[in-house]
Amino acid sequence: MEEVRDHLDHGLQIVFIGFNPSIRSGELGHHYANPRNNFWRILHKSGLTPRLYEASEDGELLKLGYGFTNIVARPTVGAEDITREEYTKGRELLRVKLEEYRPEIACFVGKGVYTEFSRRTTAAWGFQEGIAPVVDGVREFVAPSSSGLVRMPMPEIIGIYSQLRKFTGEQEF
Repeated sequence: MEEVRDHLDHGLQIVFIGFNPSIRSGELGHHYANPRNNFWRILHKSGLTPRLYEASEDGELLKLGYGFTNIVARPTVGAEDITREEYTKGRELLRVKLEEYRPEIACFVGKGVYTEFSRRTTAAWGFQEGIAPVVDGVREFVAPSSSGLVRMPMPEIIGIYSQLRKFTGEQEF
């Protein structure tokens, strides 16, 4: 199965970083394409997008200053299918991408994504204050996973993502 293409550019406000694409995302070639994934609804309800986007429009978010990548590019059924070797390689590739593109914020979509990348054992929701970022000058933000399997109430998830909108200074859509 093909990898889902990154959407990265210089000058982005936020790059959203997932574990890896789902099988459905791999089939369609777009980020967060599983219909049970709440990512696009969360972005809209948190005020980060002016309307509800479809996964097929993921490249359009570059115009809003948002990019997409993953710590591992290979689509799998679940994150538990990612190997240690893939994480090791993925950490280095992600660090290189962040150093090259230098977004203002690296938003890790799930605490596990952040802890795999940073090699830290814990993380709080939101901005990681008081600790040096892995890539100097790129602020790190940890958001809940958007998977439909997450048990956190949707209003709480939306509230965490809303912190990003407030930081970017964007007007609420």
